[in-house]
Amino acid sequence: MRKILITGGTIFVSRYIAEYYTKFIPEYTSEQEAEVYVMNRGTHNQVKGVHLIECDKNNIGSKLSQYDFDVVIAVNIYTRTEMENLLSGLRTVRDFVFISSSAVYPETLTQPFTEEQECGANSIWGDYGINKLAAERVLLERCPQAYILRPPYLYGKMNNLYREAFVFDCALVERPFYVPNYGLMKLQFLHVNDLCRFIDILLRTHPAQHIFNVGNREAENINSFVKACYKVVGAEPTLISVGNEHAQRSYFPFHNYSYVLNVTKMSELMPDTMPFAKGLKDSYKWYVKNQGAVNKKPYFDYIDNVIEK
Repeated sequence: MRKILITGGTIFVSRYIAEYYTKFIPEYTSEQEAEVYVMNRGTHNQVKGVHLIECDKNNIGSKLSQYDFDVVIAVNIYTRTEMENLLSGLRTVRDFVFISSSAVYPETLTQPFTEEQECGANSIWGDYGINKLAAERVLLERCPQAYILRPPYLYGKMNNLYREAFVFDCALVERPFYVPNYGLMKLQFLHVNDLCRFIDILLRTHPAQHIFNVGNREAENINSFVKACYKVVGAEPTLISVGNEHAQRSYFPFHNYSYVLNVTKMSELMPDTMPFAKGLKDSYKWYVKNQGAVNKKPYFDYIDNVIEK
């Protein structure tokens, strides 16, 4: 039985991964069971079946020293210091997977971004990308066998961010949808279940490549994303273009930043990803029963009081 440590384990990606590994996944695992540990402060409900290691990631101390983990999956690690604390706290680990971010690619690089391009500051993501990159670098210095994954926008069950859920809310009351600049900006997604599937493939095959862009091979644009969300609800949107006189983040849940990752290396190991329509159905089914778990933003207020005024 593998011992797996997941940092976090209570919100969206880390929670989904914790739930994933408490279940038998026959197609992608060589062992039928895993003993799943989560490391968090214990302030949220935990996934059923996990073992809680209650501590703050900034004050780990000796909390991990009694364990020998087969796998560590670092999800909510955002800075070099947090990564150093985690690595210093571990006694032994065989496999390590870090969920980093595509924010490590400067927006000035040629797209689609590849793993070989030089990473650095991105003016859209600011310190978030710089800090994720610093965490990547210290990890590879101290644990060169580790794997680093750089996803675009993650979606699916347990998403507490008001992204597809905002579009669902618009569709449920059949509101027109305001799209920035004719809705042509590209959006690349990956379902969180595909992220888990790919982690399993890495742990099973141990490829020589250690940094992977992960995402759907086909990017959406704003229009296709909105239409797909409305279709899941059973509605059809009336799209209204909004110009630059309105700040995009005031009424739309994505930054004004169009980018695409090259995911060829991922696709060589995992050729298929969940069809986007199916993934959105999964998101919607969860959202209907868990609306209170989503951190909603005041987009409707801005639309009603500024755009439509």
